[in-house]
Amino acid sequence: MAEPGDASELLSIYRPIVEKTAVSFESAAPSVVEFAKRIEAITATHIWLVGEAGGVVVGYAYASPHRSRDAYKYSVETSAYIRSGIHGQGLGTCLYERLFDDLLKLEYYNAFAAITLPNAASIALHKKVGFESVGTFRSVGFKFGQWHDVSWWHRSIKAGSPKSN
Repeated sequence: MAEPGDASELLSIYRPIVEKTAVSFESAAPSVVEFAKRIEAITATHIWLVGEAGGVVVGYAYASPHRSRDAYKYSVETSAYIRSGIHGQGLGTCLYERLFDDLLKLEYYNAFAAITLPNAASIALHKKVGFESVGTFRSVGFKFGQWHDVSWWHRSIKAGSPKSN
């Protein structure tokens, strides 16, 4: 589980994504303090995992609230990030599989993911762990002087319905 003290190491993975790609729609990387606050806020109610290999942080995955209204409380939005240069080794799959196991124990039913297009690696990862495409928002984000589409994906975590609303 991530802790606010992991912020600097995790931000070292996220910062280049913000600064050099359209994968994240943030225009500037958050500070270490802001990133620590994000970890603290998400882990108060949801899950943020850190992946390590040989004592080195190689990636992270987390689940956050899908939307704020009460009826969405059984759904999460997920994200996974792997350190640059070590993609394609199954690290994202491993993190996501653990994340879904933990989400199942917490009684979540649905996971959603947003993928800025194009991003073949992220699409392959999400398909591999059971996500299916549910639609695309066209020209929804403007970054680096151009419009970007975002593909939305869904994966069931648990079948059925909650016992109470």
